[in-house]
Amino acid sequence: MSRLIFNINISRILCSIRGQVNSLSSCRSLSSLTLLPDTHRMLRQTIRDFTDQELKPIAAKLDKQETYPKEQIKKLGELGMMAVEVPEALGGSGLNCLAYAIGMEEISRGCASTGVIVSVNNSLYTSPLMGFGTDAQLEKWVKPFSNGDRVGCFALSEPGNGSDAGAASTTAKDMGDHWLLNGSKMWITNGYEAEAAIVFATTEKSLKHKGISAFLVPKPTAGLTLGKKEDKLGIRASSTCQLIFEDCKIPKENILGSPGQGFKVAMKTLDGGRIGIAAQALGIGQAALDCALEYSGKRDAFGAPIAKLQAIQMKLADMELRLESARLLTWQAAMLKDAGQPYTKSAAMAKLAASEAATFISHQAIQVLGGMGYVTDMPAERHYRDARITEIYEGTSEIMRLVIAINLLKEHQIM
Repeated sequence: MSRLIFNINISRILCSIRGQVNSLSSCRSLSSLTLLPDTHRMLRQTIRDFTDQELKPIAAKLDKQETYPKEQIKKLGELGMMAVEVPEALGGSGLNCLAYAIGMEEISRGCASTGVIVSVNNSLYTSPLMGFGTDAQLEKWVKPFSNGDRVGCFALSEPGNGSDAGAASTTAKDMGDHWLLNGSKMWITNGYEAEAAIVFATTEKSLKHKGISAFLVPKPTAGLTLGKKEDKLGIRASSTCQLIFEDCKIPKENILGSPGQGFKVAMKTLDGGRIGIAAQALGIGQAALDCALEYSGKRDAFGAPIAKLQAIQMKLADMELRLESARLLTWQAAMLKDAGQPYTKSAAMAKLAASEAATFISHQAIQVLGGMGYVTDMPAERHYRDARITEIYEGTSEIMRLVIAINLLKEHQIM
């Protein structure tokens, strides 16, 4: 019965939101950021209910056993969360970025590992395809990946390039009737479960970043092997591994965009992806704050709940302040994207604020819980571990500050 109710609710919400996307996209007032439309509130509540019933109860087990949440991903696909901004004609929800950010936060509040799996499929896989793919590519590479049955991945990072995305040593050689890929990719989320990858490789080394191209690679395929599954600090239920290419043949039609357009594809993709990671960080931060609030109301010291102690109240106030500030920045970035306005700086600000807020809040939550925050009996330590990665992937905090500064200087015509 609960699944039926979820499906009925999500159908009503999707229909209602689609009718408001255009009007919402043009709204940038303060009231738009603080008061969500009823339809988005309904979406938020539906995903929140799903998270409380399906993700939160098993998050610790998934983390401990490093188990991919296959069943939950399928159900999230049925709820429209695996391809939020993909049109209905391709099996997606046809919603906007704000709806995606809201849903991502709620999912990550229950399980950050599930959140990043959802984020990669939305932001890093289907999004660049929607922006640069041909009609034939959309039918083949997006439609089957919209309902939770399959997920994709994004292969940009390499063992030697890190934040220098333009220094791709993986190569793609034009062999006339096919491309030949050689090299390796590092830190690939969804690497084990993905059935397709967007891979960035150098096609013309002399052109540097303008000589990078993007390719659609099926998994499994001859010439592609997977490295070991990384043993990570956090987000342990999502797989992370190397992709190793050794004379991997790729059909000529599998190039995404034009030759040499890969760097542009990657940078545009990461701009949007940072909104998703900001939302993930918000979910982790909210979960940590919720944990601290609940514990402080139940734990007695000096004859009263510790929530009545000013030292604890100061921590809770700082946690809430950082969380709400980051949430507004995230919603603003999403709304700018929906409105077709430049959002590179806003997305970087959102990710920086939200990721650092998540790290701060999860740290303070452990302080509030004391010894109980340091053991796995409580979720505080998991939130702390999960939060840390949000300051690293899809652009480190240091890179985010550079992006913000460069765009700020350009706005003031200083650069």
